[in-house]
Amino acid sequence: MRIMDRPEYASKPKPLTMTADVTVAEAVAAMSDRDYGSVIIVDGGEKVVGMVTERDIMKRLVNKQRDAEKTKLADIMTRDVRVAKETDDLQDWLRMMSNERFRRLPIVDDGGKLVSIMTQGDFVSYTWPELLDRVSEQTKATVSNNYQVFLIAGGILLYSILLIFMLRS
Repeated sequence: MRIMDRPEYASKPKPLTMTADVTVAEAVAAMSDRDYGSVIIVDGGEKVVGMVTERDIMKRLVNKQRDAEKTKLADIMTRDVRVAKETDDLQDWLRMMSNERFRRLPIVDDGGKLVSIMTQGDFVSYTWPELLDRVSEQTKATVSNNYQVFLIAGGILLYSILLIFMLRS
């Protein structure tokens, strides 16, 4: 399934974007106002050049005792951010995010312009119902293909329970 095929994809709010010359204090204020965990750093053409997450702020600003009013996003941003296209396979990206341990994935159009952002949590919540459906279907197939075994096992179990109650009386 492609990322853009998910019904939830269309309803995702626009990601918070800023340029690299914005101060960390300004970014933190905007992140707090919108309750976002990251800001995507873009150039003039809305192409992704970096990302700043709450973790980046903690590790590269607070831990280094830098001044948020003077420090620019360029000084603490993660560069070489992985980006996906709307037409990419959702489960492939979920696997990569899990294996490579990153949680936010900017989504770009064919021209490289930022259109959305998905989180690992988004992907898991979107795929969870599908996984449950697959397990349910597999269970039904297993039971229907082997119903005789389940019927015999159930009969033996019922017989054993009845026998235990009769011996106790």
